[in-house]
Amino acid sequence: MKDLKTEIPSSVVSPPKLETSRCGSSGEALLKPSLLPMALESSELVPDQKARDNWGSSLEFLMSCIALSVGLGNVWRFPFTALENGGGAFLIPYLIVLFLVGKPIYYMEMLLGQFSSRGIVQVFDFAPLMRGVGYSQLLALGVLATYYASVMALTLRYFFDSFASELPWSFCRPEWGDGCVSASVGEPLQGQLSQNFSSSTQLYLQRIVLNETESLDQGIGYPSGSLTLMLGISWLTVTLIIIRGVKSSGKAAYVLALFPYVVMFILLVRALTLPGAYEGVMYFLTPQWGKLLEPEVWYNAVTQVFFSLAVCFGVIVMYSSYNRFGHNVYRDANIVTTLDTFTSLLSGVIIFGILGNLAHESGTKDIASVVKGGPGLAFISYPDAIAKFKMLPQVFSLLFFAMLFMLGVGSNVGMVSCIMTVLKDQFVNVKLWIIVVSLSVIGFLVGLIYITPGGQHIITLMDFHGVTFVSLVSAIFELIAVGWIYGTKRLCQDAEYMLNIKTSNYYRICWSIVTPLVMVVILVYSVLTMRPLSYNGQEFPLSYRVFGWCVSGFIIGQLFYWAFYANCRQPKGSLKNRISNSIKPHSDWGPSDPKMLMDYQMFLRQKAEDNSRGVSRRCVCYTAGDRIFG
Repeated sequence: MKDLKTEIPSSVVSPPKLETSRCGSSGEALLKPSLLPMALESSELVPDQKARDNWGSSLEFLMSCIALSVGLGNVWRFPFTALENGGGAFLIPYLIVLFLVGKPIYYMEMLLGQFSSRGIVQVFDFAPLMRGVGYSQLLALGVLATYYASVMALTLRYFFDSFASELPWSFCRPEWGDGCVSASVGEPLQGQLSQNFSSSTQLYLQRIVLNETESLDQGIGYPSGSLTLMLGISWLTVTLIIIRGVKSSGKAAYVLALFPYVVMFILLVRALTLPGAYEGVMYFLTPQWGKLLEPEVWYNAVTQVFFSLAVCFGVIVMYSSYNRFGHNVYRDANIVTTLDTFTSLLSGVIIFGILGNLAHESGTKDIASVVKGGPGLAFISYPDAIAKFKMLPQVFSLLFFAMLFMLGVGSNVGMVSCIMTVLKDQFVNVKLWIIVVSLSVIGFLVGLIYITPGGQHIITLMDFHGVTFVSLVSAIFELIAVGWIYGTKRLCQDAEYMLNIKTSNYYRICWSIVTPLVMVVILVYSVLTMRPLSYNGQEFPLSYRVFGWCVSGFIIGQLFYWAFYANCRQPKGSLKNRISNSIKPHSDWGPSDPKMLMDYQMFLRQKAEDNSRGVSRRCVCYTAGDRIFG
């Protein structure tokens, strides 16, 4: 970890005296006397920021970001998405999108959080008109955290089931009839047979664990008793980790970030030594070059990067806000985004190595016939493969589901911590443990909906309407707010002041043009190709679809409500003047430390005077270029 003096300008370490600070040959004071009361007053307006906790070390922050970004999606979403979209060829659009969308947004959010020491909502003090973006992301995060915990409950159920002398999903029950094939001695289910027979792993998930209903016509049913217990343990785990804020979650981050990799390398060795593993891995990596011309492939690459890194949800902003000023977030952003990609590839090799063995044991060369997408990969295909292991299948089952649970905890800790930070910033005098326990109880009660017989239908509904669609919309508004309202130029000045580094044109162009444009194209494409939402081939009833769009409308509506609110809070005047005032940063926007805030204001004044020299007139092209490269 670098020394503080090497990471921030020397003026920050030793702020110059106001009486002698000058700029330019004119000798004009950098900070007028009238600005001093304003800066001092600003420190009184945000007492919560002065007392804000910090990570115990820079490594805790890095580990927390890794635990957040490396989650369940890397294990079950990326391998199947890559397979469906060109195999090895999918890496080309994936890496391109990573450099054009993932890395720029990740670094941008780290800068904003660390520079301002503000959470997901208060960070939009740089443009109060856009505060609704923070509330929109907050609501989407709440939806995501509640159903994410229900998936963690599933992993716990399978974890405890793995202690049985015989894996419970490896054999058929009499009540399942003749249409069941035991996973431990199963034969390949191909062609017409696959429509008439089901593996015991699939029936175990649907009929024993989920007790899944085929449709929502009769309602969603009542919560499962065993999954209710698992859901309670999941929320208790999250509660204990964040009960003291970053002081406790930072220590837990070492285990949450590193343990999954220990398990992954154990599973990697086992997977690559199985018969048929080579065919499985090659099936995963073999490029299908024709897929690169399909728009759907690029759409899937963007959504995979977007949701895998957890950008534009506010969690990265929140984590960074607990950093010490001047911490090298540029380095950390590169580490996390690179490691996330490596983990996705590693998971793909492990999963398809084991699925290659599953195909080998089943006597088929068609690996696609043994692959299930999404959660089915974790709870059907993989357990099916483990059931065929000749040696200690329980051990590998325990390791796999323990890894999944740890990945889920790491991500959910970040989500709940983000919501907790907003509430703590708003209600400064309320004890932290009260906020944490209250959030966990509410999350547990809401999560009961997702562990009912119709729970998987509701997860599908809420995932699209409460998370995926609204997150794309709020992401676009966030990028516009930062890149054009606050200004790329201003953000780069903030980075220079805080990190003492110049921002490259790569980031400037991405923040201003490329990344927002890509996100707009993705949103338009998703709207144009949108079809009625369905689950297992059945469309949702009209009432559920209406409810889903009401959820989307309420979350997206935050953008307009808070813009209207910010506009109304401005002094009386023309609409143009009120809007102009509401997109200006608050007077206390900047570092939370009062002395640094004053020095930052002097830094900006000097920059403004330097930029104004030699400019006689300003056209539209100059203004746009200046906001990007100035």
